[in-house]
Amino acid sequence: MRYLIVCGGKIDTEFGLNEIKTDGIDAIIAADSGMDFLYENGVTPDIIVGDFDSATTKALEFFERKGQTEIHRLNPIKDDTDTEYAIRLAISEGARSIVMLGATGSRIDHVLGNISLLGIGLESGTDISIIDTNNRIRMADKPVTIEKSAQYGRFVSLIAVTDDNEVSLRGFKYPVTDYSFDRFTSLGISNEIIDDHAVIDIHRGKFIIIESKD
Repeated sequence: MRYLIVCGGKIDTEFGLNEIKTDGIDAIIAADSGMDFLYENGVTPDIIVGDFDSATTKALEFFERKGQTEIHRLNPIKDDTDTEYAIRLAISEGARSIVMLGATGSRIDHVLGNISLLGIGLESGTDISIIDTNNRIRMADKPVTIEKSAQYGRFVSLIAVTDDNEVSLRGFKYPVTDYSFDRFTSLGISNEIIDDHAVIDIHRGKFIIIESKD
């Protein structure tokens, strides 16, 4: 099952609606103020979760009256964000793939927190990604192949999550073999694919993979 989680960060309207209309989405979860984007664009989510400290009252009341959405009201005093709750809920319902929309924006604390939540996918065997108009962000602990014809953006960046890591890069402008990345370096930023496909062959450890376009 493929779930779309709509968070409260910045969403380009055309991009967001195109993603919502993508074939194969089984359920849409709105995380708190993510419901405002859906409300403003005439989309009814299957589930809404949140403590509703940032969502507009009119959006929440509209979906409550409509009666087609399952609503999870969360205690504002909690140890996880609304987005983390949404991810874990989706996994508990059988999601094998989760796309997060509106998970980036001006709140850098939330952006970094959302990127860290990609690790839940590694623990559960769920494919989780964050997308916006310029980026696709994933976390991986096993080999990843990117087809040049289908790459999300021109640049591919690799950031080590774990100290103990080793990776080989093939098909890239800057290849490495059995290389261990320091966690506090920018060495893996802005690589480029030069072959028909590129392989990020992760031997050990966890890495954040970011495909970006200007």
